Amino acid sequence: MNTNEKKFVPVMITPFNLKAKVDMDALSSLVEFYLAAGVKGFFANCLSSEMFSISEDERLEITKHIVNQVKGRVPIVATASFGLTIEDKATFTKKIYYTGIDAAIMITGHFANVDQDDEVLLKNFEKMFSLTGNIPLGMYECPAPYKRIISSGLFKRLLEANRLIYHKDTSIEQAQVKAKLDILKSMGNNSLEFYDAHSPNAMFSLQAGAKGMSSISGNFYPEILVWMCNNANNPDKQEEVKWLQSEITRVDPLIHQAYPMSAKYFLQKRGLPVRTISRTFAMELTPEQKKTLDQIYEDFQGWCSRLGIKKAI
Repeated sequence: MNTNEKKFVPVMITPFNLKAKVDMDALSSLVEFYLAAGVKGFFANCLSSEMFSISEDERLEITKHIVNQVKGRVPIVATASFGLTIEDKATFTKKIYYTGIDAAIMITGHFANVDQDDEVLLKNFEKMFSLTGNIPLGMYECPAPYKRIISSGLFKRLLEANRLIYHKDTSIEQAQVKAKLDILKSMGNNSLEFYDAHSPNAMFSLQAGAKGMSSISGNFYPEILVWMCNNANNPDKQEEVKWLQSEITRVDPLIHQAYPMSAKYFLQKRGLPVRTISRTFAMELTPEQKKTLDQIYEDFQGWCSRLGIKKAI
């Protein structure tokens, strides 16, 4: 394994058919598209997948389908902490892990209420560790049910349990990202891989020691994030890295509007068999939103041309 390799791991969307059922054929095409773009892993069953709007059976079915389509070409993680009690969460964690994923991911906001302190969260995490045997686990600072940011101090205490191999960070603030990365470096051989979810942080986080990126922008132009992961630390490419980071940062607020419908529209423009149907965003995109995405599509073409990036499709 190349320990210096930086990875882009997309947070996968879920394609639906005209009856708002999961479109497995489109999902297969999406997997191959991501792989052709050069991604080094998948985050299945996440917020971008509309995981709160699909059933438990669908979560398992989608994840298993992705595992079967990928066939071991890259690692796969998936959100696992569903259920009312810690015991329920542990039960579902085992179910989704046995679909064949490489790590089961825990939503940090599932382990303490918004008004409860870090000691409650730590106690509940420790209980989760004890109930899930040797299953590799990770953390996800998911915005829902509420965004629970892990402080650097708590991050260190959780890592000391030696059960975590994955962390998806949504703290956005670069000082918080650096504090966690510094903790990780200080612990030497810890096997946790740190991924930043905030595209405007890509250059900073990759240069500060993050393993990679896992942002929604990969559902628009994964090739761009792959290029950034591959070149952020290349001394010969720093001018291009800084320029591309400014472009990614410029469009980032725009692609978040009406997401994930915006991503589905963009992927459709790219030629993927993905319908603009969502269970979490009920409205149609406005003409203005489509015009904005059309312009970003043109910008994307220009980025690829300037940097010599081969598009997956």
